[in-house]
Amino acid sequence: MIRKLQSGEYRLYSRKKDAKTGKRKNLGTFSSRAAAQKHERAVQYFKRA
Repeated sequence: MIRKLQSGEYRLYSRKKDAKTGKRKNLGTFSSRAAAQKHERAVQYFKRA
């Protein structure tokens, strides 16, 4: 899940909420949406590997 921040950057969050905290994990902050999407694809790839 990618969200745009007030600063104009994009942050990648986990799809599911963390059971311990009830919030989504921060998986990185990126300057462009394309960079965040690229990293999200990499995360999904390594989850299956």
